[in-house]
Amino acid sequence: MYSDNDWLDPLHLYDLLTEEEKSIQNITSDYCKSELLPRVVKDNENNFFDKQIYKDFGALGFLGTTIKEFGGSNASNVAYGLIAKEFESIDSSYRSAISVQSSLVIYPIYTYGSEDQKKEYLPKLITGDSIGCFGLTESNAGSDPSSMKTHFKEVSDGYIINGSKNCITNAPIADVFIIWALDNQKKVHGFIVDKKLKGL
Repeated sequence: MYSDNDWLDPLHLYDLLTEEEKSIQNITSDYCKSELLPRVVKDNENNFFDKQIYKDFGALGFLGTTIKEFGGSNASNVAYGLIAKEFESIDSSYRSAISVQSSLVIYPIYTYGSEDQKKEYLPKLITGDSIGCFGLTESNAGSDPSSMKTHFKEVSDGYIINGSKNCITNAPIADVFIIWALDNQKKVHGFIVDKKLKGL
């Protein structure tokens, strides 16, 4: 892909990639140039984001790339970084869209969620049939969890969360929200909030 003197890879990092990682990068690069770029140009001209594109991302293995189960690709972290790099070369907002889905929604559910939560949410998030967002940032706290005002209390049938978030990538189109809130001891807790829940 790169010559010995190619300015795109002066440290010859490409030579350190596995064959699988090279293949993933090439597939992603081809998709981004032939499919993603024309859609980005068209949709930006029309001030539109087509959420159905997530299903394309899922079908190509761009979501939950490092996850072994639930339909994930079980690829390396390097491969995931290469996918993000190719998306970034086309449009940063679309790179952010897949990064939020994979790193800030799929990963925390996979790492910290219960088995029931994993089974309920991960398959659809990985295929792109569901879209997730990461609710941390607030107007007065920025992205500092210790300063956020969103709080919660436990009730007989679950939890009540009170607060507001802003500047949340994917929020207008999301089906699943990872919301961060403080308890009365100022300890940070994460919640999976379904779009269908009352009061959202």
